[in-house]
Amino acid sequence: MSGIVFTRRDPRLGTFSLRPVDPEDDTATLHRWLTHPKSAFWLMGQATLDDVRREHREIAADPYREAYLGLHEGRPAFLVERYDPAHRELNGAYEHEPGDVGMHFLVAPTETPVRGFTLAVLVTVMDSLFATETAARVVVEPDVRNEAVHALNAAVGFEVVRTITLPDKDAYLSTCTRAQYRAARRDQGAAQ
Repeated sequence: MSGIVFTRRDPRLGTFSLRPVDPEDDTATLHRWLTHPKSAFWLMGQATLDDVRREHREIAADPYREAYLGLHEGRPAFLVERYDPAHRELNGAYEHEPGDVGMHFLVAPTETPVRGFTLAVLVTVMDSLFATETAARVVVEPDVRNEAVHALNAAVGFEVVRTITLPDKDAYLSTCTRAQYRAARRDQGAAQ
């Protein structure tokens, strides 16, 4: 298994890092997260361990998708999926531009939430995406009913382009350029 591919230090919450998902070793952890009621928008509530393993094996073999296990202080805490929207989820559903990158993220369900933790995860995800020279714009397609993620997305600079209908949901097609992200972070008083 490969090691850490990205690390970010949050001044208040500590170290966040990403490593590729290991479809064998990480399945039990991901299954717990994905089947939890708080993860309903991932549409895997009824998934078996084999379903989760198969999904992550497919992602690992797909040249247009990548999955990363997010660690907080070295412990599994979130999941990130990066995809090419011209070839996956949004293929044919929007006007693709060079430098577009698609993203999903899931924070591990917990009974003891930490204030600001999910935003710190999203900042880590966005920093990792924009760490590559080729990424010009992040594109997401959250379910229209997922109000919590809409607020988080707005906080880091996403703007809703329009509502689109996908096979499994109605979604707010939303985009965030590198400049929009930097402006949002500056507005939050973050160091650039």
